[in-house]
Amino acid sequence: MASNHHFMRPSQPLSSSSTSYFYIFVSIIALTSLFLLSSHYLAYYSSPPVVRIESLKPTKQYVSVNNDDNGAASAACDYSEGKWFYDPTVRPPRYDETCKEIYKGWNCVAGNRSGAAEIVKWRWQPNHCALPQFDPLRFLESYRNISIGFVGDSLNRNMFVSLFCSLRHVTSEVKKWRPAGTDRAFTFLKYNLTIAYHRTNLLARYGRWSANTKGGELESLGYKEGYRVDVDVPEGTWADAPSFHNVLIFNTGHWWWAPSKFDPIKSPMLFHENGQPIIPPLSPEIGLDVVLRRMVSYVEEKSKQGTVLFFRTQSPRHFEGGDWDQGGSCPRSQPLSLQEVEKFFSVGNNGTNVETRIVNEHIHEAIKGSAFRLLDITQMSEFRADAHPSSAGGKKHDDCMHWCLPGITDTWNDLFIAQLSSMT
Repeated sequence: MASNHHFMRPSQPLSSSSTSYFYIFVSIIALTSLFLLSSHYLAYYSSPPVVRIESLKPTKQYVSVNNDDNGAASAACDYSEGKWFYDPTVRPPRYDETCKEIYKGWNCVAGNRSGAAEIVKWRWQPNHCALPQFDPLRFLESYRNISIGFVGDSLNRNMFVSLFCSLRHVTSEVKKWRPAGTDRAFTFLKYNLTIAYHRTNLLARYGRWSANTKGGELESLGYKEGYRVDVDVPEGTWADAPSFHNVLIFNTGHWWWAPSKFDPIKSPMLFHENGQPIIPPLSPEIGLDVVLRRMVSYVEEKSKQGTVLFFRTQSPRHFEGGDWDQGGSCPRSQPLSLQEVEKFFSVGNNGTNVETRIVNEHIHEAIKGSAFRLLDITQMSEFRADAHPSSAGGKKHDDCMHWCLPGITDTWNDLFIAQLSSMT
């Protein structure tokens, strides 16, 4: 019998009962094997798998490549260019909706936003390299005894909260305090690592302005009220930040295109320098250029030696059917296609969300030749019309500007940390 070649011959002849048990055993194995093989082929041919192209996991996903001996990611990689892919087998998010620092309007899981759990299953894949996976414990160990400051509007707070929740998930020894004019800050005590958020809308100091009954240059031009913006004075909330932090991430832009706040007729921006109004008055676009140049110079002058400076590009909005105060909404459940992105954001279309790329042009020009490095999150974010709080934001209108947490700002922090590790 052929099967005899696979067994050692016993030293004594088998009894008749032993022989019977042996054949029964072999028969069971054979029948079981036949059943399993038949089941496999039946399942394969009767129910072939349906695979969407975007659900295919790329090779080397989230694996550090081109690293140096210290594990730092190569600076040659452009993490900002790539595409999103859907990964249904994604690991649990790095933190969840129980993180208390998440602003209620951004907590899309707790707010029962439709598809909130799907948002984190989309992964960013750079075109020519892999994005290193964020390791919060390694980050805490690597950046002991330093301070990281986020300076900007609520979109920078969105990013700050993402980083805090990621780190808080792995350590409970945290102190909350308010150094250097911060809105809020946390120190992870075991590592003496501080992360802080400084709230500022325009970077420059601003406040209400009303015409003087005694007259003046602005009054002579017919201005009765508006907002005074001092282009050469940083807002007090962050003025001390450059001398305090080791790493700074700045942003601005959304408030510069906010007619509900700075109405060009009823409440215009009135720019001042050296305490005096700039005559003729500047348009907001020119005013933004002046403020950016002044603030970049101020930060370079006041920063401690060795401070790492980033300027984050504009976070895109995704209002459809009108702006936020015109019934606009963001009903998407998946990222946009490349063609849809261009329809949303092409400057030539002059659409609702067009300011994103316009602001970036101002930022690029302002930091040219400076110590600032660009943290480019715009392109990757333009695709993610599905990742906003939408109607779950708790407002009277859809929130298509901020981002759900957990969500896309986690990936912003991946880019930030990858770039930071390539320099330190």
